[in-house]
Amino acid sequence: MRYALLVMGAPYSSQAPHSALRFAHALTGQGHSLDSVFFYRDGVHNASFLLTPPQDEANLHDLWQELHETQGTRLDVCIAAALRRGLLDEAEARRHGKPGHNVAAPFELTGLGQLLTVQQRCDRLITFAA
Repeated sequence: MRYALLVMGAPYSSQAPHSALRFAHALTGQGHSLDSVFFYRDGVHNASFLLTPPQDEANLHDLWQELHETQGTRLDVCIAAALRRGLLDEAEARRHGKPGHNVAAPFELTGLGQLLTVQQRCDRLITFAA
């Protein structure tokens, strides 16, 4: 089966991203494919490469990136929710005249239309919220 995940919880203040990652690894371990992870609302904070947790805690940004590298999973970030929370990729930083950015590949800023496309393409969309 083809799955997609919707992550709506912020890293380190919600269990949602941790649970979504564990679920993602369980899916792929059972032979299912994970097409996409869509980050929405406070979940967009998972895309910031400036996350710097203590050394004895998991770096969620790096773990999502590793999932992309090993499984080819798309990491889509709602652009409206991201901009509202100060998360920008290089192109959006330029467009808005900001001096820096904190979102980079493999995370991609996309619209909610991408979530609808993913939902139609996959057999299941599982939501992880705070």
